[in-house]
Amino acid sequence: MQIFISPPKNEWPSILRRPSIDNQSLENTVDTILRDVKLNGDRAVKKYSGLFDGVENENTLVSDAEFIEVVALVDDALKAAIDIAKKNITVFHQRQQAEPEIIETMPGVFCWRRNLAIEKVGLYIPGGSAPLFSTLLMLGIPARIAGCKEIVVCTPVDKNGKINPVILYVADLLGLKKVYKIGGVQAIAAMAYGTETVPQVSKIFGPGNQYVTCAKQLINKEGIAIDMPAGPSEVAVYADETAHPSFVAADLLSQAEHGADSQVLLVATSEDLVEAVKQAINLQLETLSRKEIAEKALQNSRLLVIKDTGEAFELLNEYAPEHLIIASDNAEKLAGSVVNAGSVFLGHYSPESVGDYASGTNHTLPTNSFAKAYSGVSLDSFVKKITFQKLTKQGLANIGDAVELMAAAEGLDAHKKAVSIRLNEISKK
Repeated sequence: MQIFISPPKNEWPSILRRPSIDNQSLENTVDTILRDVKLNGDRAVKKYSGLFDGVENENTLVSDAEFIEVVALVDDALKAAIDIAKKNITVFHQRQQAEPEIIETMPGVFCWRRNLAIEKVGLYIPGGSAPLFSTLLMLGIPARIAGCKEIVVCTPVDKNGKINPVILYVADLLGLKKVYKIGGVQAIAAMAYGTETVPQVSKIFGPGNQYVTCAKQLINKEGIAIDMPAGPSEVAVYADETAHPSFVAADLLSQAEHGADSQVLLVATSEDLVEAVKQAINLQLETLSRKEIAEKALQNSRLLVIKDTGEAFELLNEYAPEHLIIASDNAEKLAGSVVNAGSVFLGHYSPESVGDYASGTNHTLPTNSFAKAYSGVSLDSFVKKITFQKLTKQGLANIGDAVELMAAAEGLDAHKKAVSIRLNEISKK
């Protein structure tokens, strides 16, 4: 972990830089797989599953018997915890529903907007070293609330060709029956282009490693929608003299254990606090089952001392973290300084972990500074917003002159005539 004391602003870009990868080499590899699956369908999917996962399942669609089997494999206490998370996520996303509001912009001119579900969506659920069944809750629940007609789920298998039981249990709990034993780039390709067995979808959701992220970005260039650019997980913590060093250390480690390419950032108000957090990290690190992964992530991480609050939040907004924790007694007031972040956690008792699992907010969030322009997944992510308008004769009479003048000014005679011909007909009566 590198420590920086009051770094000048001209050094911020290099300090805040995320771990870099060879993008061109990555894109070439991913593009080859995408093209192969597009041309050869299931045969290519099977080939890459064997190559990368060590398993070539003859039938990738999960059977009814497999759904029934997993119910007994999931601990009852975990089922109860999942129920709590399901309830909270459902409540939060249901409240995002809105009925159309008809607005009369001027007498006789009525405009409104209607939300319609995207008919076919694909959900990618990571299932490797950390099978993220929580992501299926975060994506499956709003997809169901929105009313998507076809929900396709792809998730990797273990070396025995099995999907993690908890992922499959959650799919069954949410009534998601089109679950495929496919992971990695080949899963994104299968959902993007369709194969003999996997339906083509209109929009793909879900996080993944750098290969999955790259695949989503490449298919997006071809016109297939994705939720957002989302890469390795990250967290930034602002901590002042009221923070608990052990709490802050735990929050930093909770993201560091996601993957070796994750990044954590601490912005603290004093050197003493940074040293206390560093010591707490070293103590807690020894107890982690994913210690080696967290250690690698910490190599990419930064501990900064910035005493001026305004400057601290200027830096944090420049970083635009996926997760931002404000560890301060004054957190709610300081939250007013946040401009760029995926999701914000206020105070000493709001660990990022609760947002990952059960508070109700969605944990599928923009990373790598994309929070400057992108929002996290919400109910809106699963709907299209179509505008409607209806004019009465009086409404067209009221607005017609303005439209005719504007169309003529742009040299679009047919646009003008579409109004004029109606106004002439109205004036005859």
